[in-house]
Amino acid sequence: MQSSFDVSLVVLSVLVAALASYTVLDLSSRIVSMRDGRRRTAWLLGGALAMGAGIWSMHFIGMLAFSLPIHVAYDPWITMTSLGLAVGVSYFALHVMARPELRYRRLLGSALLMAAGICGMHYTGMAAMRMLPGIEYRPGLVLLSILIAVVASVAALSAARCLNKASARGLLPKRVAVACVMAVAITGMHYTGMAAARFPPGSICGVVHGLSTQGLVLPVTLVVVLLLIMTLLSSWMDASNQRLEGSVDQLSGQMVRLAALDMLTELPNRRTLMEGIERIIQAEGAQQEPFAVLFMDLDGFKAINDSLGHAAGDEVLKAFAMRLQQCVRKSDMVARLGGDEFVVVIHQLRSVEAVTRIVESMLARMREGNWRDGVSLQVIPSVGIALYPQDGESVDVLLKNADIAMYEAKRAGRGTYRFFDWSMNQAATRILKIQQGLHEATTHGWFKLHYQPKFSADGRRLQGAEALLRYTHPELGVISPQEFIGIAERSGLIVQIGEWVVREACRQLRSWQLQDIGPLKLAINLSPRQLIQPDLLQGVLEIVKQEAVEPAWLMFEITETVAMQDAAHTVETIHAFQQAGFDVAIDDFGTGYSSLAYLQRFRVRQLKIDGFFTQGLDAAGEEGEAIVSAIIALAHSLGMDVVAEGVETATQLEKLKSLQCDQIQGYLLGRPMPAEAFAEKIEGWLAVA
Repeated sequence: MQSSFDVSLVVLSVLVAALASYTVLDLSSRIVSMRDGRRRTAWLLGGALAMGAGIWSMHFIGMLAFSLPIHVAYDPWITMTSLGLAVGVSYFALHVMARPELRYRRLLGSALLMAAGICGMHYTGMAAMRMLPGIEYRPGLVLLSILIAVVASVAALSAARCLNKASARGLLPKRVAVACVMAVAITGMHYTGMAAARFPPGSICGVVHGLSTQGLVLPVTLVVVLLLIMTLLSSWMDASNQRLEGSVDQLSGQMVRLAALDMLTELPNRRTLMEGIERIIQAEGAQQEPFAVLFMDLDGFKAINDSLGHAAGDEVLKAFAMRLQQCVRKSDMVARLGGDEFVVVIHQLRSVEAVTRIVESMLARMREGNWRDGVSLQVIPSVGIALYPQDGESVDVLLKNADIAMYEAKRAGRGTYRFFDWSMNQAATRILKIQQGLHEATTHGWFKLHYQPKFSADGRRLQGAEALLRYTHPELGVISPQEFIGIAERSGLIVQIGEWVVREACRQLRSWQLQDIGPLKLAINLSPRQLIQPDLLQGVLEIVKQEAVEPAWLMFEITETVAMQDAAHTVETIHAFQQAGFDVAIDDFGTGYSSLAYLQRFRVRQLKIDGFFTQGLDAAGEEGEAIVSAIIALAHSLGMDVVAEGVETATQLEKLKSLQCDQIQGYLLGRPMPAEAFAEKIEGWLAVA
C-alpha cells in the first residue's frame, strides 16, 4: 500500500524535537546544581513530563505527517501507553544526566535503556493504529532505527555531562547546537522506523472510535510547545531566584563577616574579641582556669602615619597583624581594636611564666625584623598584661586593666611589657584626670607661662629668656611638666597647647615691648608632634602677625632627640623658620646621638648643652670638663653660640666661663617665674648690663 509524508509536518516534528532536546539539556544543568532533595524531585517529575510530552509529540506529529489511502485512527489506550513510555524515558534520562559523575560503563548501560524506551515508544505508537493485517517491518531498517536510538542516547548523555561541567560563558550556542543534533538523531530514528513499516495491500485500520488524525496537528503542537516554553521559563525564573538567593546569602555572609572582622587586617574586631573572651570566661570560669589578656599598641606608629602617609601606615598594620599571629599559638586569639591597638588572648595557661615566655619571645622576634612580608619598617609594641581571674572577672575590667598595664610599659621605656598591678589604677586615674583637664586648661586659665632668664657667661648680662609652660589642675594642684607634657604628647593635645604657648608668649613679649621693658629675645620649645604638622610655620607666622611681634625676637628650641628622628625633615623645618626671620636652637644637646654631618646642615643659632653634662663639671671632674669643652669648641667651629642648661653651682659657672661658654641658664642665676615677677627683675638685670 502506497504511503506519503507531509513535508511541513516533518519539519515541524524536527523543530519540536529540537525544543524538547534543548529543554532537557537546560533542565539537566539546573537539576545537577540542586542540593534540596524535594526541589530536585519536583523538577525531575515536572521536567520528565515536559520532555516526554515533547518527544512523544514529535513522534505523534511524525505519525500525523504520514498518510495512507485509507482512514487511520489511533487506539487511545495504546497511544497513552506510548506517552507513558516517553515520560518514563525522559525521567530516566534527566536522572542520569543530572548525576555529577557518569562513568563510561554506566553511560553505555543508561544509553541502551534509553534507546529501548524510545524504540518502545515509537513502535507502541505504531501499534496504536491496530492495522489488519498487521504491519510488516523490514528487519534491516528496524535494526538501523534501534542503532540510531542508541547513538542518539549516548550522544545526549555525553553532551549533557559535558555541558553541565562547562562554564556559563558561551553555553547558550553550545546548548542550541547539541539540541539540534539530538533533534536530528531522534527524528532520524522515528522516520527510519516509519520507513521500516510496510502496509500490505487491502490493509484496514482496526480502530473504530479512536483518535482521528484530522484536526489534531495544531492543538497537539500548540499544547506541547507551550508546555516546553513554560518549562523553560520556569527553569530560567528558578535559576534567577537561585542566583538572587545566592547573592543575598553571599551578601549576608559578607555582612556577618564584616561585622565580626576588622576590614584592614581581617583579624577579629572589638565586638568579636569581647564575645570570645566572654565565652572563655563562661567555659573556664567555673574551674577558675587562668588566661591572659595582652593589650598592646605600636610605639612610634603615629610618626610613621604622619610622615609616610596613611597608606604606608596601613601596610605596617597589616604586616604587624600577620607577624603577631606567627608569634603566638594557633589556639590563641588575636584581634585589632582599632588604630594601632591589638589584643591577644592566651588561654589554657599552666603558669604565669608561660605568658612571660610568650611575650618575651614575641618582642624578641619583633626586634629581629626577619620577616618575609616585604615591609622593612620595624614596629615594636608595648604590652600590658591582665590575668584572669585575679586582675578582673569581666571582659571590660580585664581590657581596662591590660590597657593600664600597657601605659606603664610605655613609661618604663617602650618596647617592653608589664603585668597589671592594682596600684596602677591610682596612676591611671590620675592620668585620666590630667588628660581631661588638658582639654579645658586653655579656656579656664589653668595654664601659665613662666620665664627663666639666660645670662652671659659671667652671669651678669641678661641675654634672653625661655618660656616654660606650667599647669595647675583644679583638683590635683600643680602638675610637673615631666608628667603632663608626655600625656599631652600621647593624646595629641600638645599641638593645640603648643599653639596657645606661642600666642601667649608673643602677647607677653609685645606687652613688655609696649612698656619699654627689654629688649628681650624669647625662646619657645617645639614638641615632636608639632614638628610633623605640615602647617606649623604658617600657623606661627599668623600668630606673630596678629600679636604684632617681629620674628627676630623669637627663638624656637628643638630637642636633639626629636631633631634626629627625621633629620632631613628637621633640616627643612629649620631652614624654613630661619628664612622667615626666626632663630632656632638645638636643645638638650648630647642626648640624641647627632651626626656631625646633620649638625652642620642644621646651622642653628644656638646649641644648648644638656644639664647632665653641666652637672658633670662637678661630678665627673676632668672628664666632664673635657666633654663640655669639646661640645663648645665644636659649636664655635660651626658658628653657633653655646648655652649651658642646669647651672646650679658657682663652680659650674666659673668653669663654663673659662671654657668660653656664651650663655648660662639655671637655678643659680634665676628660676622660672611668672611674667609679673620676671618683669620686675628685668630692669635690675638690664641695669647691671
